Amino acid sequence: QVHLEESGGRLVQFGGSLRLSCAASARDFVIDRMAWYRQAPGKERELVALIQESGSTTYADSVKGRFTISKDNARNTAYLDMNNLRPEDTADYYCFAVAYEPGWYQNRRNYWGRGTQVIVSA
Repeated sequence: QVHLEESGGRLVQFGGSLRLSCAASARDFVIDRMAWYRQAPGKERELVALIQESGSTTYADSVKGRFTISKDNARNTAYLDMNNLRPEDTADYYCFAVAYEPGWYQNRRNYWGRGTQVIVSA
């Protein structure tokens, strides 16, 4: 099993910065990719940023140039550095990972964390 635990969410002022962390407990599993999603009140969950095992990244247009996703492979931890935060970034942020047992890529599964709340005040 893979367990994801997010941390770092809090209240921050407009224009401020935050770092979210996602620690993956993934003993005997290989993590293929990790991502951050967010869900604002009354809205659908959306992809914010994704990082592949290769290190390549993808960002939502709304956060390009402001957010950076990174991963410490040795610690199985993903980070989301958020700068120039805006009120519209207010949401619950969820960590996501795709993982599989070595040699069993075809059986890869999706895993979600429980979320961390980010509130950006105007």
